[in-house]
Amino acid sequence: MLETISLYILPIMILAILCTAVVKKIPVYEEFIEGAKDGFKVAVSIIPYLVAIIVAVSMFKASGILDFAKNFAGSLIPADIIPIIATRSLSGSATLGLFSDIVKDFGPDSYIAKLAAIMVGSSETTFYVLAVYFGSVGIKKYRYAVMTGIIADITGIVLAILAARVFFLASSGL
Repeated sequence: MLETISLYILPIMILAILCTAVVKKIPVYEEFIEGAKDGFKVAVSIIPYLVAIIVAVSMFKASGILDFAKNFAGSLIPADIIPIIATRSLSGSATLGLFSDIVKDFGPDSYIAKLAAIMVGSSETTFYVLAVYFGSVGIKKYRYAVMTGIIADITGIVLAILAARVFFLASSGL
């Protein structure tokens, strides 16, 4: 039943939009072109912010800070989690790549994979959101947003570690 619904939902939505446009006498094609122009302008305006994030992530990886953090925090949490903590605020795709590697290396039911999954789900790509979304609408003063985002990320990481320890550490045999 759900397969049938999911098969027809998109064509039905498109048809409903087109029928509504015809009834209200809205020039659909012209509106679409206008929206595409606006979307292209937004895409061009956020390119510098995306480049800045890519450069920052690359510099962070090349600096050796990750290796230092792995050695330092390895006694508190699994060392392979450190790169996820370090990149989550910067890049969602980099974090998902690291998460995928953890699942592949340790298995989906391992403690470290469960911890990584909780961390990925309980934090946000704070700096990406600030750079791209705030940059696209021209917000320049976002000091409180940065602090709020960082506090939320730290809270999410700490609570993810606690939740994983409470729910999964005893059953993992570690």
